[in-house]
Amino acid sequence: MTSFEEAETEETVTCLHMTFYHPCQEEKMMFRCLNFCKREQVRADEMAKFGRDSNVCHYNLMDTRVSRIQFSLQFYRKLNSSEFCFEIKNMSKKTKLIVDQTELGYLNKLDLPWKCIICFGDYQILAEVQEGESVDYFETHLHLANVPILQERHLPSLQPIPEVGISSSSFPSQGKSPIEIDENE
Repeated sequence: MTSFEEAETEETVTCLHMTFYHPCQEEKMMFRCLNFCKREQVRADEMAKFGRDSNVCHYNLMDTRVSRIQFSLQFYRKLNSSEFCFEIKNMSKKTKLIVDQTELGYLNKLDLPWKCIICFGDYQILAEVQEGESVDYFETHLHLANVPILQERHLPSLQPIPEVGISSSSFPSQGKSPIEIDENE
């Protein structure tokens, strides 16, 4: 056998992509301690902590309004499954953490959806999980957004969009009720 045939099978690594936004980033540089555009390995048994305290948190946000530990992420495997997940936990006593539409108070936690927006204060973080197989570690890949993430994400419009492209607001209904028409007519 050749060394190629004897080599261990390469396993993929779960990667958590996180895109950060704050409206004052240009002036205050609160993300200056984050390592953008380079993947970092985190051991599976470690908790990824985000906050102001560089002695405790690996991911530092340079802002006095951020808690010493704002939130943590724990990598785990679901029971009786090969699926890996992240659990997010709010570690701030003063600031609520919002994950999509779910509000987390102090020490509340939940499974991080595969794609979600995490908000606290003026911070917006788009988190996206890329699945992998490694049980020893996961990776983080941080990005910086130039525009607000909540504006970037296209939420479905509450107003129906007609197929012909004419807005229903151009033709007021004047109190008439809708009329059902058979498509063969």
